[in-house]
This record gives sequence, C-alpha cells and structure tokens, in this order.
Amino acid sequence: MLVARFVIEHFDGVEQPMPSKQHWERVYSSKGEREVSWFETCPAVSLEMLNAAGVTRESCVIDVGGGDSRLVDYLAARGLDCLAVLDVSGEALRRARARLGERARVPVWIEADVAGPWHLEPMDIWHDRAVFHFLTDPEDRAHYLSRLRDVLKVNGTAIIATFALDGPEKCSGLPVERYSPESLAATLGAGFALVESRRHLHQTPWGSTQAFQYSRFTRVS
Repeated sequence: MLVARFVIEHFDGVEQPMPSKQHWERVYSSKGEREVSWFETCPAVSLEMLNAAGVTRESCVIDVGGGDSRLVDYLAARGLDCLAVLDVSGEALRRARARLGERARVPVWIEADVAGPWHLEPMDIWHDRAVFHFLTDPEDRAHYLSRLRDVLKVNGTAIIATFALDGPEKCSGLPVERYSPESLAATLGAGFALVESRRHLHQTPWGSTQAFQYSRFTRVS
C-alpha cells in the first residue's frame, strides 16, 4: 500500500514534452480557477463514479491531471490517506497545496507529464478528468496506456472522462481527440472492461456547456 507522505516528485527526463509543460505552466500562472473552462466547485460526477466503484478510506487513488481540481479535497476530507495527484504543471500543484493547507501533507504530489517518465506504487483507482483527450499523438496515447497498466492493480478501476463526440474540438487553445464510451474502450484495449458510462454537460464558469462522456472500467488483465 502506498505510504502517504508530503512530497513533490519531479520527473524532468528527456521524454517529457516541454512545450506541453510550458503551455500549462503559463495557463495556471496567468488564470484564476474560475477563469478556466474546466473549473468545478464540486466534482459531482467523479465522486458518484468513485462511490459506484466502491471507494473506501482504505482505497489508493491517483488523480491524473489533477491540477488544482477539488477532487483531492473531498477525498482527503473523507479520510483517504493513500492519495496521489499528478500534473505536468508545478504551479497547478502549488495552488492545490496552498488551498488544502495542513491536509496537503496527505497526498503524494507528482509533477510530470502523464505520458512521460514517472512511477508510483500500484493503486486501486485511476481517475482522469480531461487529460486523455489532449493526447492526439498515438505515441503519447501508447505511453499513457503503459503508465495506466503499470500503476493500476488488476481488478482496479479506471475512471476516464473526455470530451464526447459532440464536445469541443479544442480546449485551452489545444486540439483534442473526442470519444464515445465505445471508442474509448476500444482504445484502452481488451485488458479493460467497460462497466458504466454516462453523458455529462459541464457548465463552464461563464455559462457555456461542454459535452463530456465519463466511463468506468475494470482492469481485467
């Protein structure tokens, strides 16, 4: 089981695509949390899917691309002490730690590109809201899936949310790959069984809507 500790691990190997890092550092350094389209006061759909997956205080959860998302706040408040938050932006992680205050000592904070070099002990649940759809390069997707298989235990849960087929074609100025639950399942491959999916219309802080699909998988091999 992951031993929770207050640490930031930096992975700056040559595999890490620096243009992506520079982009997200610039976003988080120049915009407040309510100035980005993905802001949620409460990550309700993610929490519902985590509950459906049977998350308990003993579960080990990684939030991939967690940035300064408030999901970690809710999980720490529920007593989970085996948590990890990964983001390519150190500024995003700094903001999350500042918001959490004393509770920031609970998660492991990993500053790395999800498709780059990083490591973590096996986890029960992999949560990703809106990272995978930014991986438009097949090689980056292959690296992501390799990390997913390395980190997620067999019989563990992967919750991955992406823009739906009728969702935006770009986000934060970057192109995205849109998915249906079925096309996402095909991309993950036979080692992951689709358990449930749902459509969600996310409302941005300025009142527009974005179509997402949330899918929950079990790792079967």
